[in-house]
Amino acid sequence: MKKLKVNTGRKYEIIIDRGIINHCGEYIKKVSSPTRIAVVTDSNVHALYSQSVITSLKQSGFIVSEFAFKAGETSKNFRTIEAIYSHLADNNITRKDMILALGGGVTGDMAGFAAATYLRGIEFVQVPTSLLAQVDSSVGGKTGYDIPQGKNLVGAFWQPSVVLIDPDTLSTLPERYLNDGMAEVIKYGCIKSAGLFRLLKKGRDELDIENIIHRCVSIKRDVVQRDEKESGERKLLNFGHTIGHALEKIYEYKKLSHGEAVAIGMVMMTKASERDGYSPKGTANKIAELCEMYNLPTHDNSEVRDIAFAAQSDKKSSGHNIDVVILKSIGDATVSTMDLRDFQQYIDVPEEV
Repeated sequence: MKKLKVNTGRKYEIIIDRGIINHCGEYIKKVSSPTRIAVVTDSNVHALYSQSVITSLKQSGFIVSEFAFKAGETSKNFRTIEAIYSHLADNNITRKDMILALGGGVTGDMAGFAAATYLRGIEFVQVPTSLLAQVDSSVGGKTGYDIPQGKNLVGAFWQPSVVLIDPDTLSTLPERYLNDGMAEVIKYGCIKSAGLFRLLKKGRDELDIENIIHRCVSIKRDVVQRDEKESGERKLLNFGHTIGHALEKIYEYKKLSHGEAVAIGMVMMTKASERDGYSPKGTANKIAELCEMYNLPTHDNSEVRDIAFAAQSDKKSSGHNIDVVILKSIGDATVSTMDLRDFQQYIDVPEEV
């Protein structure tokens, strides 16, 4: 078992332990005392883990209800949020009760947003079951949903009461989505840890995944504690995401997973910063080679102008400017601000560069 304390506006623990999903009721009882817990999950995770979680919650004395939505990013919209609100109201969830987010990043984002806004805020717990959610999205309090104009444009900062990470749940994750999560792991190596980046070159079969999860959430915990509301350092965590979110939007959240889009974004942004002399030559190739080890794409045939246009509505833009993350070297990154009108030209790098 590994534990990390997070000292944000709401202090909480991240607990990493194999099999913890079968004992989540016991851990929740230690940090809170709700009468009712509404489990929010998706159709895939429901079939795999809902029974174990609900059994544990009931054995700990909680009154439990469950809301399951159709799995996938295309469900991450206000219609699903509204259905979650209705479920909470129909099951008499009060301000002293709780939501439990059981699933990947989509589930955690929407369940967290529902918790942040229902009755002006109730507690919630993160029980992430995907690698991407375990290493990244379950920690830090970002919640939200997509609208047609862009990804996560509606949201709130709302920290969980506890994060319970069970690495055993990764055994049921399809190969594509293990690789999807590895894109975020690679991101952490790029922006904060050259040692982690080197370690990832061993390949996934040689990695201690529990240790990898711990290293990633440790990095994110430290960043979030220093900059909870993303006014400075936390922007580094968006490396690859400006282009990644644009690509997801272009393909209507169907062709590329989040991690796949971020992998392409990391390589594209680093090619641009190499060309302009901000990143050492060969850095983009190092990132591309590592991404390819995990079967992640490193380029896309979308028109640069379409990517730049889609990025205009990204939440990392402000007025006429957009924040971009630049690698000074592997493990050392900085944030730069540029005019949105220059962004298309900036990312337009010939493939051979």
